[in-house]
Amino acid sequence: MTNSIGEIEDAGCIFVIGSNTTACHPLIARRIFRAKEKGAKLVVADPRHIQLSMYADVAVHHRLGSDVALLNGMMHLIIKNNWHATDYIASRTEDFDQLAQAVAPYTPEKTSAITEVSMGDIERMAELYATHSPATLLYAMGITQHTTGVDNVKSCCNLAMLTGNVGIASAGVNPLRGQNNVQGACDMGGLPNVLTGYQPVADPKVIEKFSKAWGAPLPTKPGLTITDMIPAMLEGRLKGLIVIGENPKLSDPDWNHLHHALKELDLLVVQDLFLSETAQVAHVVFSAASLAEKDGTFTNSERRCMRINKAIEPQGDSLADWEIICRLSAAMGYEMKYENPEAIFDEMAALTQASYGGMTYERLGIDGLQWPCPDAGHPGTPYLHKDTFKRGLGKFHAIEYQDPAEMPDREYPFFLTTGRMFAHFHTGTMTRISPKLDIEQRTGYVEINPKDAQSLHIQEGDTVILSSRRGEMEAPARLSDDLKPGTLFLPIHFGENPTNVLTNAEAFDPLAKIPEFKVSAVNIRKLEEVVPAI
Repeated sequence: MTNSIGEIEDAGCIFVIGSNTTACHPLIARRIFRAKEKGAKLVVADPRHIQLSMYADVAVHHRLGSDVALLNGMMHLIIKNNWHATDYIASRTEDFDQLAQAVAPYTPEKTSAITEVSMGDIERMAELYATHSPATLLYAMGITQHTTGVDNVKSCCNLAMLTGNVGIASAGVNPLRGQNNVQGACDMGGLPNVLTGYQPVADPKVIEKFSKAWGAPLPTKPGLTITDMIPAMLEGRLKGLIVIGENPKLSDPDWNHLHHALKELDLLVVQDLFLSETAQVAHVVFSAASLAEKDGTFTNSERRCMRINKAIEPQGDSLADWEIICRLSAAMGYEMKYENPEAIFDEMAALTQASYGGMTYERLGIDGLQWPCPDAGHPGTPYLHKDTFKRGLGKFHAIEYQDPAEMPDREYPFFLTTGRMFAHFHTGTMTRISPKLDIEQRTGYVEINPKDAQSLHIQEGDTVILSSRRGEMEAPARLSDDLKPGTLFLPIHFGENPTNVLTNAEAFDPLAKIPEFKVSAVNIRKLEEVVPAI
């Protein structure tokens, strides 16, 4: 997030796109409701009618995958009506002319035709966002999990800069992270092309610094993304895999493809709290300690690094993640000798000066610190780009709309989108063993609009068969007006109804390599009961 969670309460306008915030980020949703109580305008864009839609000044349900067109259409109207921040654009940005030229064709008529949003709603969205500063933009995986995910994010940034809403409090472009330490994992180098603090492995100076600190030569070639790993397994180029706190058997696209790829590995190691679907097919399973059983830090969505403190000792044979990794490293010939997590943190901060250099366990205290925090006297940074962008001038990108990789046709006439529901978390590894959460929703289901259900003679609770070009699965039907006709929704949490049997592994963003989980073409039919022969 460029800004802080608490700042949401003081926004003049909140634009939520591609995020079912109340279900997936309920504490942030509380901030949105508080802002509404203070008079903030709320604009919601989501293919489904979500809970926030009921409280919005404008709520639209745009066609799956049409985010760029919707955002370009808003920017077209903002420029046409002179709602854009001309002084800000002139002093703090570049390439505005290219952006203006790119969005010029996205008239209300064209935008409405692509997005299926009325022209009046598009204009109202543009006006509210542009004229009620500070305006904050919140998004989640409904923006990123597309073949155009990078374009979607750039378009969000374009909109924020166009209206002068970057570098001020209660504004900005704010992705809502899916887990409590996703930001921290990325900050610590949990990406194939960077070390801590996003220091590129292709930079010789970076490699020299880390090689010297660790007393070992480091590779200078970026590693593989998850979408690159699967073909590498099948081709024999990737022979061993360690999976830490992840359940790719359910979370990665194309179940069948991954199922065969994992069988080709010489060694699959899983490090987790519970015996997930992936752990069940592993050669070795390491029992990891839970949140309550370890010390360390998390860095959350707003870049806030916070202490976690051990409440109980690890149960059974489980160990903290850092201890497992250190023991494994030693067994493989490289000694990792750390006394405790604080020693690891101090080493990381020393090697990551620009963002974490001023942080220590003592300074983090109860409330933590937000990076960048480069030195011991720095108070942390509530919001980014206050006076200047890191690159100097903020760059506008001219983005053209592209259809999703897979559109409905005669054989597969329905759009399918996937996501979370309120009671469960990701692949259900933890929430489905919690009786109080599991009782809320014990099985998977598919949501279908009642009009579609009527035409297909499907009733509430009927078992249906969903099929795509990858495979098919069964699920009970749930009739819902939250979806437009022609669109289906599947929650991602249920191993017995795995969404990744249907989703498209071959369609992913060419830069970020994120699969297009949010859009697939499918068919749906009622499972007809077979009457046994007498």
